[in-house]
Amino acid sequence: MPWDLGSPPHYRDYRCQERCQKSSFAFYQAVRDLLPVWILEEIRTMEAFHWEEGGRMSAYSPSEALLYALVHDHQRYGQYLLSQHPRAALAVPSDSFCCCRSSALHLAMAVRYNRVATLGRLLKCLRDCPGIDRSDYINRRGCVHVENGKTPLHLACELARAECLILLLTHGSSPYITDCEGNTPLDTLLLQLCDSQLELQSKHVCLHSLLLFMPELKFKMKSALRSNAGLWQSLLSPDIFQWLSGCSPPPLFVKAMQTLIAAIAPEKFPEGLHELPISHLLKPLDIKLTTEDTAQSSYK
Repeated sequence: MPWDLGSPPHYRDYRCQERCQKSSFAFYQAVRDLLPVWILEEIRTMEAFHWEEGGRMSAYSPSEALLYALVHDHQRYGQYLLSQHPRAALAVPSDSFCCCRSSALHLAMAVRYNRVATLGRLLKCLRDCPGIDRSDYINRRGCVHVENGKTPLHLACELARAECLILLLTHGSSPYITDCEGNTPLDTLLLQLCDSQLELQSKHVCLHSLLLFMPELKFKMKSALRSNAGLWQSLLSPDIFQWLSGCSPPPLFVKAMQTLIAAIAPEKFPEGLHELPISHLLKPLDIKLTTEDTAQSSYK
């Protein structure tokens, strides 16, 4: 008999688990090798299973398949899953994939692996999918074991993912949300500037982009900037340092850009940026994503 039904329960469980491991690895390999979407969907829906911690087999959900697509940058498969199964793809994966059920695992994964195009599609799908609270979803704190309770925006600041940061901000991520340690994204970015001289250009792009979406300066490190002015003046431009330390108003350019951004209705982000004389840092990104989506309109 195929599943050894006449054998002791522990042996049957072992054989089931062994088969799950083989089929799971086969699916992982298929996504890694960027096989065509139709093949991957046949494997996912008909052949591949993974072993749940509770001791049962489970087929891969669109949400779990999307995680593999993110890891291996299979953009066509990710695009297919988001277009054909939007709610299921955005759902929280099973406990085998995500130990914190409240985290926005897909967004965090896209930021960590710098999957800019797929992150853009995730956010657009999130915006257009009815019944999902976009603000709650995008601002969720990550897994305390993997992401240390950081939101996707915190991760973008920590890893200096400038394009991911702009996408998150223009789709409604709050620059004032705090992580488990009470740090805002700006605090996280300033700590990164202080701790390492690597990727300084990307960090400064992140800083200037983040500040465009912060009409109010609410962050923990203001007193730290004042108490170590020499260090921070060397890390920041003089006008930015004066502003962040509370010694002067924001630069005129920043204030003007904040006013323009505030004029765009939330539901029109980020496309509404093209209608305004906006910073060159924000314009190319959405054009790039639109071009990639057009080029990948065929899934098979």
